[in-house]
Amino acid sequence: MSKMDIDKSDATIDEGLYSRQLYVLGHEAMAKMSSANVLLVGLKGLGVEIAKNVVLAGVKSVTLYDPETVEISDLAAQFFLTTEDVGKNRAEACVHRLAELNQYVPVTVLDGELTTDKLSQFKVVVLTETSLERQLEINDFTHKNGICCIVADNRGLFGMAFCDFGEGFIVNDATGENPHTSMIAAVSKDAEAVVTCLDESRHGLEDGDYVTFTEIKGMEELNGCEPQKVKVLGPYTFSIGDTSAFNDYAGGGVFTQVKMPKILNFKSLRESLKQSEFLITDFAKFDRPAQLHVGFQALDAFRVKHSRLPKPRDESDANDVLQIAKDINDKADEKVELSDSFIKELSYQAMGYLSPMSAFLGGVVAQEVLKACSGKFHPIYQYLYFDSLESLPTSTTLNAEECKPIGSRYDGQIAVFGRQFQEKLSNVRQFLVGAGAIGCEMLKNWTMMGLATGPEGVIHLTDMDTIEKSNLNRQFLFRSTDVGQLKSETATRAIVKMNPDISGKIVSHQDRIGVETENIYNDSFFASLDGVTNALDNVETRKYMDRRCVLFRKPLLESGTLGTKGNTQVVIPFLTESYSSSQDPPEKSIPICTLKNFPNAIEHTIQWARDLFEGLFKQQPENANLYLSQPNFIEQLLKQGGSQKDVLDGISSCLVTAKPSSFQDCVAWARLQFEELYHNNIMQLLYNFPKDSVTSTGTLFWSGPKRAPNVLDFDSENKLHMDFIVAAANLRAFIFGLPNETDRQKIREMTANVMVPEFTPRQGVKIQVNENENDNSAQNSDEAELEQVVKSLPKPDDLSNLKLNPVEFEKDDDTNFHIDFITATSNLRATNYNINLADHHKTKFIAGKIIPAIATTTALITGLVCLELYKIIDGKNKLEDYKNGFINLALPFFGFSEPIEAPKFKYHDTEFTLWDRFDINKDITLQEFIEHFKKNYDLEVTMVSCGVSMLYSFFMPKKKLEERKTMKFSKLVETVSRKEIPEHVQALIVEICVNDRDGEDVEVPYVRIQIRD
Repeated sequence: MSKMDIDKSDATIDEGLYSRQLYVLGHEAMAKMSSANVLLVGLKGLGVEIAKNVVLAGVKSVTLYDPETVEISDLAAQFFLTTEDVGKNRAEACVHRLAELNQYVPVTVLDGELTTDKLSQFKVVVLTETSLERQLEINDFTHKNGICCIVADNRGLFGMAFCDFGEGFIVNDATGENPHTSMIAAVSKDAEAVVTCLDESRHGLEDGDYVTFTEIKGMEELNGCEPQKVKVLGPYTFSIGDTSAFNDYAGGGVFTQVKMPKILNFKSLRESLKQSEFLITDFAKFDRPAQLHVGFQALDAFRVKHSRLPKPRDESDANDVLQIAKDINDKADEKVELSDSFIKELSYQAMGYLSPMSAFLGGVVAQEVLKACSGKFHPIYQYLYFDSLESLPTSTTLNAEECKPIGSRYDGQIAVFGRQFQEKLSNVRQFLVGAGAIGCEMLKNWTMMGLATGPEGVIHLTDMDTIEKSNLNRQFLFRSTDVGQLKSETATRAIVKMNPDISGKIVSHQDRIGVETENIYNDSFFASLDGVTNALDNVETRKYMDRRCVLFRKPLLESGTLGTKGNTQVVIPFLTESYSSSQDPPEKSIPICTLKNFPNAIEHTIQWARDLFEGLFKQQPENANLYLSQPNFIEQLLKQGGSQKDVLDGISSCLVTAKPSSFQDCVAWARLQFEELYHNNIMQLLYNFPKDSVTSTGTLFWSGPKRAPNVLDFDSENKLHMDFIVAAANLRAFIFGLPNETDRQKIREMTANVMVPEFTPRQGVKIQVNENENDNSAQNSDEAELEQVVKSLPKPDDLSNLKLNPVEFEKDDDTNFHIDFITATSNLRATNYNINLADHHKTKFIAGKIIPAIATTTALITGLVCLELYKIIDGKNKLEDYKNGFINLALPFFGFSEPIEAPKFKYHDTEFTLWDRFDINKDITLQEFIEHFKKNYDLEVTMVSCGVSMLYSFFMPKKKLEERKTMKFSKLVETVSRKEIPEHVQALIVEICVNDRDGEDVEVPYVRIQIRD
């Protein structure tokens, strides 16, 4: 596709809908996808899962083919079929529901025979529920004709996928990671030149990567040269080609990693059956893919022989499958060691169909479809086999009678887990926190599983958010007509349509999770639960829910996604660590001096622009409103100490010096802001530090990470300059309730009328050069200056009718000028410092701290979570029974590990973990409390606290101690905190410091004191 074609396609991409996905795939990949037609064969649970994800992603069209009719067992995983569809054609029954997912993707049904003429219309063909003979016929044609072909199958807790994208398939970006870039400190003149990065900048490269260079002084031959292959020498150094004939390096320079295309040659299905290359998903099961390669062929041969699949837990059928597998293995060029029990287990489950397995495999395969369409990310090469046998229940005995079909929509699950376990599932009581992307997928899986559909079952769902357009691309329970509705209520209605058995069994809430809602989600609420599943997008709420689960000793299922990456974590009481036991390192912050004076990357200028937006359009009008509404505002402000001149100047600007009465005044204000930010401030910086200035050591001041800036002179014909004026003026008008104006020619003419004072350097201004210095560039003022500003302010009573409108930053509304302002503001500053500019899309991503998201990863991750939920419901109690998952669909990488065991601590000879505590079942006095620990645990209590209240310490005055010792804990807490304990609180959580029998300070569990029944 040419650049012109891509640009043309870009214009049709609905960024409001695809915004989160665009940050995963990029515009070029999305444009390629939007020209790709996809054929999907087979519309059972796996097929509809793939179709759902591909339609949401936004290919050109999706065509469905399935000549079979709907059976009741299909409803175990096919969420777009209902009991009313039984007997209808599968594709016809669900085509309209799939089409509703995305208005930009036509979804149709292919009638008649699947001929080669029809196949030739498609870029990608996906085969599910297709015999091996038919797979070979179709793949022979697609391989010869440059059509990408994917085969996928799902049998109980086993799944497989095969990819053939033909010969010479080009992968444009194998990882999807942002190219590494950094400033460099030196380049040696050598046959194998060594590039050294600045001390604080790890290059992040690997052997075999390629880089280009810009801004190098002296060795200019490197600037803009062909990409250089890298050999890594250390975290800050790497070598490139020969520079011995170049001039000497004189300073500066930036390297940028270049993503080089990778060419893959795929074998056809017929060839690969003989010589297979497997992607290992779980290194603990490295021998299983080869066995499953034989096993799935054996299942197909059994079906050809008997015109059916093996019956659940049927020993005769399993022995037949095993013998067929051995025969296939004996004739193979590459023989594998088969486990009889493993192959027989595959036979036992062959008629099983599980929604979580469909979700996992459907996410994987759909991403492979998108790779085939776009060339973005590395495809599976060529087989993926997966199993989750650990999910099989051990609490029930599985046999042919237990697992036989009963004419139920859950027969596909009963075939694997049996009727008793299905009953167990139906009586589960779960709390799902969040109804966003993960929440929607989770509810779909739970609904298909029949979770909480029994007499004791219930699902509590909470989410306080309403549906936005950008949600529709991955939160598949919602439609465009639902925008503005509450997520929890809408999701509830949607899943009841999928499975009426869940009707009346799901309770939707709209409460924020936190301390303020503990009266709702109280002790009784948590006591009633079997477990909690998080579907959250922020760490703080995750940590809060984690603390609640530890307190109430409830299992927690945690998961998250970031573009093509995802993770799952299982938290089991008394077994594993909790979510909060280990944390990611904090995000690295940008030094203030870099933001204010020495930016060298676009991220620096975007953050600076974001801060400026907050100050000019939110903080200034908020402060002005406080001044007008609070009589003692100035007095309280000055009591805070430090210079408050910026705050007072902002109020003065809003109410005196730049209070607008027309849009022309807003333009004048914006024009003067431009002059101050991009001309005067830079002139002052260069006045303090001229471009040729040197440090005390004789080196150039403007070197290393410090880029020498250039002054900008306003030009009304410059689009970027006018972008700033238009956005800034309209935001200023909004604050004062003035009509907006978008006619750029009118605004351009208004700028010509603005009187701009000439710049005069300020004397005695100290500019912050590093983090350890103070900065008085904002002109810290004495009391006389502050008093002068205060005197200039109007009396609040004179402006009693005035109320300004502070601007609340909203990244997803492209008509509100917010991202327009930040983009222009950032790019103007980047122009000052010769930094490459960022477009509106990238600026929104960084300024809005948007989490990139795609439906495929979400579907996969929730499938893995539900496979762990089976284990929790079964009551498994060994660490090795559970799996934490770490995946990256881009690579692709699938990693699984046992959860980390809960760390153990010790006092005396007693071991404990975070799950242990001291329980006191009545409201006792402090004296009784102290005696209780001495008598029962031989521990001397030295301090007691509850929340932020110190209830007792050995060094307290004797009178106060005696007074408190007689109080019961409920009274003591209320007395010290001066607050009544809320009625919903049944127990107090108390932290204690103690000495052991040797007088040593030791760590012990917390204490829970029951004060109410």
